[in-house]
Amino acid sequence: MNHNLMILPAKNSKDIHLLRIPDDFEEHEVYRYVTGLIAQVEENSDYTWDDIADLLEQKGFEIIEFILGPSFD
Repeated sequence: MNHNLMILPAKNSKDIHLLRIPDDFEEHEVYRYVTGLIAQVEENSDYTWDDIADLLEQKGFEIIEFILGPSFD
């Protein structure tokens, strides 16, 4: 079972998302693949996070709920 995760960072901490990567992806290819999926959705200037999440889930990614911990320097 795959436990690889990917963080989709954002400037606003409320916009950070966590994905579980499907088992059939190699670590070296998943970054480029997800970038392509996001770009595909962004071609429509009227998109929301839900549009991106829907496409990711259609491709086997799972959106994981998480709690953002305190920051430190």
